[in-house]
Amino acid sequence: MQTTAAAVTMVRDDAFFLRAWLRHYGGLLGRENCYVINHGRGAEVAELAQGCNVIGLPGDPHPNFDMKRWRLLNGLVGGLRSYYNHVIVGDVDELVVVDPAAGQDLLQFLADQPLRRVLTPLGLEVIHRFDIEDAPITDHILGPRRHVRLAPHYSKPCILSQGTKIARGGHFTQASKLFTPDALYLLHLKFCDFANYAQVMDQRNAVTEAVGVGVRDAAIGRHWFAEARGEDRAVFEAFTALEMNDGFDLGWVRKRMHRTWKPRGETGFWQFDRPDYPGQYLLPERFNGLI
Repeated sequence: MQTTAAAVTMVRDDAFFLRAWLRHYGGLLGRENCYVINHGRGAEVAELAQGCNVIGLPGDPHPNFDMKRWRLLNGLVGGLRSYYNHVIVGDVDELVVVDPAAGQDLLQFLADQPLRRVLTPLGLEVIHRFDIEDAPITDHILGPRRHVRLAPHYSKPCILSQGTKIARGGHFTQASKLFTPDALYLLHLKFCDFANYAQVMDQRNAVTEAVGVGVRDAAIGRHWFAEARGEDRAVFEAFTALEMNDGFDLGWVRKRMHRTWKPRGETGFWQFDRPDYPGQYLLPERFNGLI
C-alpha cells in the first residue's frame, strides 16, 4: 500500500466534478488513499465514492460554512500527514496534474519531492469555448476541452508535507517558503462545461438562499450567491473574445509569484500578487485525456 500521497476533498451533490475527482485521484493514488467528506450525507456521493474513505457530515445550511469547512480540512490534513508523505487538499472541482512532458504521473512526481514543504501548482482555469467545442464531456475532460486561462487565485498551496495552517478557501498557508515546481498545475474546472455550470450554480444559489443571509454576512464564497452570478451565457460568450496567446511557456508566471512573495499583512499567512492576466492558451495535445 502506497504512503506517498493522499487526496482530500469536501463535496455536496457535485456528481459531475466528483466523478472527475475520483477518476483522477482514485486512479493515480488508489481509492483507499482518497478521503471524501460527504457534506449532507448525499446518497449519490456515497455511491460514487465507494472504496474511498467517506466521512458523512450533517448538511444544515450555515452562514459560516467556509470557516467550518476549512477548520475541519486543516485538522484532517494535519492528521493524515502522520501517515502520508504528502496530502493534497482542495475543492472537488480542482485537480492537480503533472505536465506529461515531465515523464512522470502525479504519484511518481511526488515520490521524488523533498519533504517538509508546501507545493504550489500554477493555477489554470479550463474554459468551455462553446463556439468551437461542441463535443460533450463523457469521460475525460481534457480533449473535448483544450482552452485555459491563467488563474492566479487557483495557484493554491495545496500539497502539504509539513505542518502549517491553511487559510479559509485554501488560498494561503503560513509556510514562509514558496515552492512552485515547473511541471505542476492545478486545473480549475468550474467553467469546463456550460450546461454543468448552470446546473451547479442553481444548486449553490439554493444553498445560500437557505442560509438566509447576504454576501456580507456569510463566510461563504461570494460566487455561491445569486446576486453575484450574472447571466450564464454572457459569462461563456466572454471566453470567445479572449485573445489567444502563443505557446505554453508559463515560467514567467512562476517567476512573478516568487518576485512578489511576501507576508499577508499581520495574519501569519504568506502570499504572492494575483493580478488578472489577459487572454487564453491552447493546452498542448499531450494533456489530452489527463483528466
